[in-house]
Amino acid sequence: MKTYPVVLTIAGSDSSGGAGIQADLKTMSAIGVFGTSAITAITAQNTCEVRAIQGIDPAIVRRQIEAVLDDLPCHTVKLGMLYARPTIEAIADCLAHYPIDHIVLDPVMVSTSGCRLIEEEAIEAVKSLLLPRATLVTPNIPETEILSGISVTNEQDMELAAERLFQTGCRAVLIKGGHLNGAESYDLLFTPQASPMRYTSPRIATRNTHGTGCTFSSAIASYLALGLTLPEAVAAAKSYLNRALEAGADVSIGHGHGAVNHLFDPCVLSAREIVENKCE
Repeated sequence: MKTYPVVLTIAGSDSSGGAGIQADLKTMSAIGVFGTSAITAITAQNTCEVRAIQGIDPAIVRRQIEAVLDDLPCHTVKLGMLYARPTIEAIADCLAHYPIDHIVLDPVMVSTSGCRLIEEEAIEAVKSLLLPRATLVTPNIPETEILSGISVTNEQDMELAAERLFQTGCRAVLIKGGHLNGAESYDLLFTPQASPMRYTSPRIATRNTHGTGCTFSSAIASYLALGLTLPEAVAAAKSYLNRALEAGADVSIGHGHGAVNHLFDPCVLSAREIVENKCE
């Protein structure tokens, strides 16, 4: 018996296709894992703006997650836009009943166009209910500041913020430095009692950056599902994102921030022995 490596994304829908569930599933397909989804909110958005958001009933969110995890051999979950506290509470309670090996939490709070994507009261729920369960949390600089309460302008600030986040119980923090100045873009992976690991790449001149956070975190989850260690998964995901940015840099799609080219060189979805995926 064989099965596909499966990843579940729990996130919001982006009608323009560049971020959210749509970016997650494109990324997973490109890397060669079987993507499944539970939608937390529907957005009416394009490359310029988010026009409307409607949260999904938390009970339906839970039923989506259960439907996937009761049937498919999924042990890796990516969390994206969660929007409201009741939804976060439902997700945290639901996941506690399943043998999940990896939870990659991308704390989506603000869209590329500047729209708030999470309710204020939901932020505390992320801290108390999801950070303690996360294998990895992947905030950018503004998200790091909100979650840690520390202003971040340099690497020392990033380290202090990571230490603050460790106090919530999360096991690893990848702080993305794209909002900092410099010719290169670097991200720092923090784990307890270890030196930070640096992942550096040249900045790519492009407006097509919509959904990069969703893409990066989904790529990490995909590589974890394929059996890579956390440092290896982050390195592979960073490489994938950079190549997707390069491939889509000169493409005009929409009037604002377009998407990366997720399918620049897709991998074949291959089956593997069930025992390797810890399926029953």
